Amino acid sequence: MAGKVLCEPTELYNILSQHHRHSRLTEPNYLCLIDARAEGPYYCSHIATARNAKWDSKGKFIVPPDVEIESMRYITVYDSSTSSFLDSGPAIDCAESLEKVSRYPVQVLTGGYERFSAVYPFFRTQKMIYTIRELESLRPYPVEILPGQLYMGDFKQAANPKILRDLRLTALINVSEESSLVSEKGSFSVLHVRVADSVDADLSGSFERVCVFLASCLNAGSAAFIFSPHGVSRCSAMAMAFLMHHLQYTLKEAWDHVRKCKANMRPNRGFVQQLSSWELSVQGRTVTDVSEPNY
Repeated sequence: MAGKVLCEPTELYNILSQHHRHSRLTEPNYLCLIDARAEGPYYCSHIATARNAKWDSKGKFIVPPDVEIESMRYITVYDSSTSSFLDSGPAIDCAESLEKVSRYPVQVLTGGYERFSAVYPFFRTQKMIYTIRELESLRPYPVEILPGQLYMGDFKQAANPKILRDLRLTALINVSEESSLVSEKGSFSVLHVRVADSVDADLSGSFERVCVFLASCLNAGSAAFIFSPHGVSRCSAMAMAFLMHHLQYTLKEAWDHVRKCKANMRPNRGFVQQLSSWELSVQGRTVTDVSEPNY
């Protein structure tokens, strides 16, 4: 039995936002999202890609026959407002049935639909069935590094007005050699860090400047977005540098945090070495062994 865990709204948001070439929601064994509310509320509005739970005549949850639960990477269930395993309700009932056959812990969304849809209203939908082509055409959102404050992603997301509007972004950090987007975003606070994605490139020379800029934005209540061309190397290194400075994280803690938010993040080896030096500067000592295979 894999057990069950609580899932914060930001965790589900990031699960829904993972992508490589296409949204990871196109992968058949990636996410099974179950809405355990009654049919009426579900048909009115639910989280995108969620399926409505089915129950037998005795009120027992019916495991979806067309889903390979045992091989599903994420199984997340929610009802209206369950927030604790001490609560009773359909989400807990679903989770208890699913954990018996799941390989991974079943997630119960903390606060249910009410809390998630209040924070991420743009994920509300009435659509119940998606074709593969429709899933491939989905435009994933940037991952959320600090809830409601800091996001990380790529050029396409930074150029999408709907994403900028939905996330209420007011500050942009462009970590790339390309500056064209900067000139197009005159209504935003913009910082451009001109650097190549090369093991020889100097990213650390901008760590302090970016940390000061971001801290100022966050202290003013602004939401900021760090992006690079593919949202994998340069922006993830910069996000780690900020976490190490702002929250006093070690490099390992910052690495684990960003990887949890974006599974395919990967700073190049030169940036890893620069982050190690930054850890020494911030912590006063080297804590993380970057010679380990994880880095």
